[in-house]
Amino acid sequence: MSEQMIKVTAEDGHTFDAFRATPDGESKGGLVVLQEIFGMTEQLKNITRAWAADGYDTILPAMYDRIKPETVIAFDDMESAQGMMKQFDPDGVVSDIRAAAAAVDGGKGVSVMGFCWGGGAAARMASILDLTSIVSFYGTALSNNAANGANCAAQFHFGETDQHSPPEIIAELKQNIPAAECHVYDAGHAFANDARPDFYVEPAALSARERTVEFLDRVHGA
Repeated sequence: MSEQMIKVTAEDGHTFDAFRATPDGESKGGLVVLQEIFGMTEQLKNITRAWAADGYDTILPAMYDRIKPETVIAFDDMESAQGMMKQFDPDGVVSDIRAAAAAVDGGKGVSVMGFCWGGGAAARMASILDLTSIVSFYGTALSNNAANGANCAAQFHFGETDQHSPPEIIAELKQNIPAAECHVYDAGHAFANDARPDFYVEPAALSARERTVEFLDRVHGA
């Protein structure tokens, strides 16, 4: 596996940073990892590296670059993180994710995987971009983000006690995307973030990752 920071230019001319990890040998497909509200954290870089090790040409775009370049927020600074998140421009988000997907499109399809804010954004991309699949970990604002359904395969991972996704939100999601795979774990929000010990639930994280590996390999024909 190799890794590097690269520059990606969106269709509107905006250039942003991205962390890219490329597998050794033949790629199974492209994968875009979308951030939580804290930016391009080292924890997400490790996730990007791990998926490259599993055979996917993986990219982590710096989605905050449109607002304030090189922004990474501490996990305990929720006020700053939420303030940044609220400044996202919906059209800019689509443009940047589209450009990131194009950067890793080697002809074997591209999937988008997101966490928290990124999980909601991934659900939204399922009805907008030409993707192989999306994977959403404890996505937020799903009533809006999944309202238009999906034109690709979709997998969702939820924590049972996550206030962002109570049972009625999950039921609504299943109505909007009937074919979606939905998995609920004995956990809360951010259960797969091993850099947040107060949130991380190892059994749930490992089970979710195993299911995601199987899902991505299946939909990409790997």
